[in-house]
Amino acid sequence: MAAQGGFWAEIRKIPPVTRFLCASSLAVSLPVMAQLVSPWKVVYVQQLVTKKWEIWRLWSSFFLGSSGINYIFDFVMLYRTSDGIESANYASRSADYAWHLLLSAISIIALNTPLHSYTHTRPLLLCLTYLASRLAPPGAQTSLMGLITVPYAYWPYIMIGMDFAMGGPAAAASAVSGAIVGHMWWYGLFETRVLEGIVGRAPGWLRSLVGDGSAPNAGPAGPAGGVHVIPPRQVRQATAGTGGHNWGTGHRLGTD
Repeated sequence: MAAQGGFWAEIRKIPPVTRFLCASSLAVSLPVMAQLVSPWKVVYVQQLVTKKWEIWRLWSSFFLGSSGINYIFDFVMLYRTSDGIESANYASRSADYAWHLLLSAISIIALNTPLHSYTHTRPLLLCLTYLASRLAPPGAQTSLMGLITVPYAYWPYIMIGMDFAMGGPAAAASAVSGAIVGHMWWYGLFETRVLEGIVGRAPGWLRSLVGDGSAPNAGPAGPAGGVHVIPPRQVRQATAGTGGHNWGTGHRLGTD
C-alpha cells in the first residue's frame, strides 16, 4: 500500500496539463495496441465529427501513437517536452498553458483539414518540440540516444526530415503544420508578445478547471524525450567545478 501511495504521489508531482497529455496518450493508444478498440474509432474524420457528432475524435486524434519502440520514444518525448515547458515557462500558470495548447490544437486541425490527416499526434509533438527548441538556452545541443549531437534548434527540422523519410510528403506536411503552429505560439506569446493581450490569459472556466499548477522550476524549457540538452563546450568549461549548469529540467548536468 505504501508503494502504491508513493506511486500516486509521484504522478501528482507531474504538472496537470502534462499529466493530462500523457494520460490521454495512454488512454487512446493502449486499447488500440491491444486491439480492444479499432483505430478507426479514434481517428479524425471530419464528416463523422460534423455530421455524426462524434466529437471525441477531436481529442483522440491527437493521442493515437504508433506501436512498439516508436511509441515509447514519442511518449517520453511528449512527457519531457511538455513537462519542461509547463514547469518552467508556464510555472504557476498551467491554465494559461492549457489555453494556449487548446488554441494550438484548433490551429493544427485547421491546417490539417486540407491535408485530410486522420491523426494529429505528430503535429502536436512537433508544435511542442518547436516551442521548446525556441525557448531553450542559446547554443543548447541535443544528443540523440548518445549517438548524434546536434544543436537543439535544429531538432524539429530533423524530426520533419525523419517523417518525410518514413512517411513521405504527406507525413512531412502534417509535421510541418505543427512546426508552424509552434512558431506562431513562440513568436506571438514569447518573442514579440503581440498576442498576449488577446489570448494571453486563460478564460475563467478553464482556470477553475486546471488551476495554477506547480511552483517554478529553475531554467527554461527542457529537452524532448530521448534527447538531452547539453551546453556548448565553452559553457561546460566555464561551469566546471561550480556544480554544473542548470538547463531547465530541474537537474544539474551529470545527475539524475
